[in-house]
Amino acid sequence: MAADPIVSVRDVRQVFRKRTGAFGRSEQVVVDGVSFDLAKGSTTALVGESGSGKTTLAMIVLGLRRPTSGTVLFEGKPLDQGIPLRRKLQVVFQDPFASLQPRMTVGDALMEALTVHRIGDSKTERTERVGEQLRQVGLSPDAARRYPHEFSGGQRQRIAIARSLIVEPSVLVLDEPTSALDMSVQSQVLNLLLELQQARGLTYFLITHNLDVVGYAADEVLVMDAGRIVERGPVERVMDAPKTEATQRLLGALLSADPANRRLNLRAAP
Repeated sequence: MAADPIVSVRDVRQVFRKRTGAFGRSEQVVVDGVSFDLAKGSTTALVGESGSGKTTLAMIVLGLRRPTSGTVLFEGKPLDQGIPLRRKLQVVFQDPFASLQPRMTVGDALMEALTVHRIGDSKTERTERVGEQLRQVGLSPDAARRYPHEFSGGQRQRIAIARSLIVEPSVLVLDEPTSALDMSVQSQVLNLLLELQQARGLTYFLITHNLDVVGYAADEVLVMDAGRIVERGPVERVMDAPKTEATQRLLGALLSADPANRRLNLRAAP
C-alpha cells in the first residue's frame, strides 16, 4: 500500500442483481473485495480483459457509482460528501468526440465546468481561465469560439483534458486516453499528460489495454481478473516476472491483442 495515499479503496464489492422469471433473482459479482491506494503524484495502471470489472471499479473510484459494500476515501474523507469533493476527481474518456457536446463551443464547455463548480468571481475571470487552460494543453485561446467537429481527434482529446483540468482536480481517471487516436498522435497526447502531471502534481488512475503505455507512463500496475486484483506491484516487476498464472494469461492476451499498438513511439516529442 502507498505510504501517503490520496485515494484509498477498501474492500469494495459491487454486486449487480437482476430478476430471473417471476420470482427469481440472480446476482453477478463484478468487483469482489478490492483494496488499493493511489499515491499522490503517481500513476497507477489498471489492466484486465473485457468484463474483468475495471470499468465498474473506475466509476466507483470517481464516485459515479455507489458500491454494494466497502469504502472509497479521498484524503481520508468519503466520496459521498458532495460536489466540492468530487470536483477533485475528474475523468478523461476514451472517445474525445463522444465526450464533448457537439452543439456547444469549446469555450462554453469549459465555462460550464467552471460555473457548475462555482470557480471564478466573474465571467471575465472565467473567460481568462478558459484561454489559459487551452494554452496549457497546446491550443490557442481562439479555439474557445469553435465547435468540437472543427478539430482533429488529437485536438479534441486535448480539449477534453482541458475541460477536466480547468476545475483544478487532484486525481484524473484516464480511461484508455489514447486508444481512439491515430498512432502518430498517441504519443503527443500521452507526453502532454505526463508534462501536466509533472507541473501540477497530479495523480493518475490509468485504465488501458496498451502495455507500452503502462510501461512508459505508470509507476504501479494492478492486474484485474474476474472482479479481483490478482497481482500488483511496480510495472517492471509485474510485466517482466508475473507471479500468478492469471497475470501471465492476462498479460499474454493483452500483448497479442493489437501488435500494431506495440510499435507506438512513446518518446516522440509533443
